[in-house]
Amino acid sequence: MPIELFRRDSHVCLMFSKLSLEEDEAVQSNQFLLVNGDTGAILDPGGNLAYNELYLGMTQHFAPHKLAAILASHADPDIIASLDRWMTATTAPVYISRIWERFAPHFCKPGKTAGRIVGIADAGARLRLGEGPSSFELLALPAHFLHAEGNFQFYDPVSKILFSGDLGASIGHDLNPEKPVTDLAKHLPRMEGFHRRYMVSNKVLRLWAQMVRGLEISMIVPQHGAPMAGPAVAQFIDWAERLDCGIDLMGSADYRVPQ
Repeated sequence: MPIELFRRDSHVCLMFSKLSLEEDEAVQSNQFLLVNGDTGAILDPGGNLAYNELYLGMTQHFAPHKLAAILASHADPDIIASLDRWMTATTAPVYISRIWERFAPHFCKPGKTAGRIVGIADAGARLRLGEGPSSFELLALPAHFLHAEGNFQFYDPVSKILFSGDLGASIGHDLNPEKPVTDLAKHLPRMEGFHRRYMVSNKVLRLWAQMVRGLEISMIVPQHGAPMAGPAVAQFIDWAERLDCGIDLMGSADYRVPQ
């Protein structure tokens, strides 16, 4: 069953958190369905492990041909490995960083993505999705090197949810992705190791923090682990801004010919 993150009138944000294997064979990941009237968008649809239930969940709200967009924060397998099946089941375009637009077709049979991949420029964009009275807007925000070279987060101005991709991810067997975190302190052990390795540098995190402080954010929802809400939103931005990670931590000892 999906988790309802937001509902107002015909605008609904749903998170699917348990569509991958429940065992240790695959990393836990979240997939997202945004519904606006009789249309909507899929954010980071995931791999084949997630496809069936996400597709069925979508059809409870609108017909497959009504899907306005498939949005991919970057091109990792846990983000769009199911792309071939979505290309068959819907007519929706795929929005992804322009540096990945020629890589995404590798997930599909030849010709399936022809004319359906929309490359997002590095500066991001205001995306108008759908047609007529059910159309809606999402912001594609630059999040390059957090962690992918071409990376976007998606902000919904109606729900004020920031879908943050891998930034903000948390992992652990005792983690409940269905329960939003409101105080970051006890949650940090589930986040710190991941962020120190997967985020590229503190410089990029500082630039990101400066950008998102200009938004009204009710919830930060990553692609792995639990959403952050309430005081945890500002706490996470402050923590990320100060975090040394990635190349900040690398030295000559990390680049040696193995003995």
